[in-house]
Amino acid sequence: MRLTRINDQVLRLLFGDRSAYASFVMASNIVVKGVNNWGRPNWLRVLPCASNYFCTSIYATKGKQFDITKGMDRSEMKGRTKQVFVSHASYPVSEGNILKKTTHRDGSIYKINYGILKLWHLTQRDETQLEPMMFSNPMNCFPDRDRCMVHSATAMMQIFSLKLEKASTNIGLVQLYGYIAVRDCHDSLLNYVFNRSRDDPVIVEQGSLIEMTGPKRGIAMVAPALVEFDMRIKKGKQEDDLQLIDGAMEYHDLVTPEYPFTHRINGDCGAVDITLALVRWAFEATIDVVISKVQCGFDLSLSSCVFLMNGLHEIQLFRGSVVESCGLRRYVIAVKKDTLMYLKFKVGQNSCKNDLDHHCSFKAKKHGHDYQQIMLELASISVKVTWSNLQRSGSSVDRRMPMTTRMR
Repeated sequence: MRLTRINDQVLRLLFGDRSAYASFVMASNIVVKGVNNWGRPNWLRVLPCASNYFCTSIYATKGKQFDITKGMDRSEMKGRTKQVFVSHASYPVSEGNILKKTTHRDGSIYKINYGILKLWHLTQRDETQLEPMMFSNPMNCFPDRDRCMVHSATAMMQIFSLKLEKASTNIGLVQLYGYIAVRDCHDSLLNYVFNRSRDDPVIVEQGSLIEMTGPKRGIAMVAPALVEFDMRIKKGKQEDDLQLIDGAMEYHDLVTPEYPFTHRINGDCGAVDITLALVRWAFEATIDVVISKVQCGFDLSLSSCVFLMNGLHEIQLFRGSVVESCGLRRYVIAVKKDTLMYLKFKVGQNSCKNDLDHHCSFKAKKHGHDYQQIMLELASISVKVTWSNLQRSGSSVDRRMPMTTRMR
């Protein structure tokens, strides 16, 4: 079986281990057994990990649903997972352009009454009221849902990671709280990417990733989007807390790159790196993961791999320890039209030197949902991906946008 350049890149990213990848290539060149329903070689049969789990796919049909519980609240997850620091991919880094007079601590951002910023209604502090999966089962498709010509892919923003680049403290571990949120053209309210209270800070090591808590739904980029942030470092007393970053940055749909790049947000007491990209023709993928039948505790790493114009890119979703049956929080990803989204599960135990990698893939589509299950010796992992588009008309912000902005 000949591998294309894209297939080669996918397999290298999924396997990670050079020897495992080499074994797969050798096996695939020697033995090709079984043909799937589309007449293509079924290369899953020669995966090194194929003997370690069974993976079944159930594709949704009209009128049928498969229930998977929603992601648990943070309070329900306490005691079930522990924090593990993860590495960070390297992308081009440049200084972020923080808009003038957008600081929260002195109230400047609430006094803006000029330019396009006035249209965001920055005094409204509510979380976005729109939910994910709003168009997963629409009733106005034509001629039908599978061949729908009414709904289409739209431009979306994908945030790949947040990283504590530096903090002006000699302590290795830092307690962070506050928020980073995005306002888009659908309702202009806060769509939190990170949101922690002072009573529930996240503990981060300098130079490590910051665990994201969102977004709640897909981020539209058919018009400019505003990234708003107010993050602080917790000290002994609240009056002693340090301001890490504070302000807002605007991203325009016409000039934001369609490949991941990193903006360094510099603040008074440190810097945070945000890595993001514009996905020009995308659908919203909502990922629900339920872990059941846990036999004993194990370490789990979950990441999503998505295609952009310059290749395959990984988004770290979860990394921690699982000790009992639970549901992970819900993840929302922008997936480019006509591409695959890969989910990579890495499972390990302290007593085992080598982690086991398990993978499943989902083809981007306008509506519906897909389901896959991975059966392990340690547990059963159920994955449900619900597809939707973000194509909406007549939203409140669209009506407030200047005509020149809407026509773009």
